[in-house]
Amino acid sequence: MAEVELVSKKRLINESPLKKMVVRYRWELFLVGIFILVSILFSNLTPYYLDSFNLMNATFQFSEKAILALPMVFIIMCGDIDISVSSMIALSAFAMGTAAEKGASIPQIVLLGIAVGTICGFLNGMCITLLNMPSIAVTLATSSIFRGIAKGILTEHACTTYPKGFGFFGQSFIGNSIIPFEFVLYLAIALIFAFVLHRTIYGRHLYAIGNSAEAALFSGVNVKKVKVINFTLMGFMSGLAAVLLASRILSVRSNIADGWDMEVIMLVVLGGVSITGGSGTIGGVIISSLLVGYMKFGMGLLKFSGTTMTIVTGGLLIIAVLMPQLFDYLEFRKSQKKK
Repeated sequence: MAEVELVSKKRLINESPLKKMVVRYRWELFLVGIFILVSILFSNLTPYYLDSFNLMNATFQFSEKAILALPMVFIIMCGDIDISVSSMIALSAFAMGTAAEKGASIPQIVLLGIAVGTICGFLNGMCITLLNMPSIAVTLATSSIFRGIAKGILTEHACTTYPKGFGFFGQSFIGNSIIPFEFVLYLAIALIFAFVLHRTIYGRHLYAIGNSAEAALFSGVNVKKVKVINFTLMGFMSGLAAVLLASRILSVRSNIADGWDMEVIMLVVLGGVSITGGSGTIGGVIISSLLVGYMKFGMGLLKFSGTTMTIVTGGLLIIAVLMPQLFDYLEFRKSQKKK
C-alpha cells in the first residue's frame, strides 16, 4: 500500500503544471541564454552593436522572414512543409510591380499582392488535400511554377516605378520614434498567432494532427480543412511579406526573396517546433528570429562574408535538430536512474 502511494506521489509530481511548464519552455530558456551570450560577445567586439538606433534598424533585415515563420509554425506543426514561400513572394511582387507601372494606386497594389499570395497558398492546400500528395512534392512543383512565371515575364527587367508613399510599409518608423513599422507589425501578428495556437480550439487541432492525423480524424477534426487553411494562411502572409519587401527595396526582380524558404524553416525548427509535428510554441520562434537576426547583424558589423553567415546559420539548424533529442535522452536517463 505504501509503495502504491509512493508511485502515485511520483506520478503527481511528474504530471504537475510546474513540471509541464519547465519541459515546455526549457528550449526557449536555452535560446534566451544563447541570445544573451551572443549579445555579450558582439557588444565586446564592436561598440556599435548595442546602439539603440542600430538595433532597431537591424529589424528591417529579418522582420519579413520572421513574419513568414509564424504561419510556417502551423504547417510544420501538422507534419507538413512549404518550400514555395519565396516563389509566392516573387509572383506577388511581380504582380504588384506590374500593376504599379501601369498606374495602380497604393491600396490596389497592396490588395493585389496579398490576393496573389493567398490564391497561391490556397492552390497548394487544395492540391495537397485533394490529390493526397506529400506537401514537399506539391510545394516543390508549385515553387518552380510560381517562380517560373515571374522569371518568364520579368526576365532581367526590374520594376522600380511605385506611387509616392508606397515606401511607408517597409521603410517607415512609428511616429517620431526609432521603432520600425515592420517590426511592430511583426510583433502584433505574432501575438495573434500565439493566441490562436495556445488559446483556441484550432490550436489544439494543430497539436492533435501533428501527433497523429489519423487519431485527430477519428476525434472529429477535419484534417483536410485545417491543412487547406494553413497553406492559404501561408500564402496570405507571403503576399503581405511581398508588400513589405517591395516597399522596403522599391524594386522587384525575378530573383527576389530567393533562398528564403530554408531560412524561414530554419527559424521555425530553431524555435523548438518539431520537424515531425505535434510540438512547439510561437514564443520559441520569436526568440529564434531575434537570435538569428541579431547574430547576422553582429556578423555584418564585423564584416563577415555571406558564406560565413550561411555556415553559422546552418550550424544553428543542426543544433536545433540535435539538442531536443539530447534533452529527451537526458530526461530518459534521469527517469531510468530513479527507477
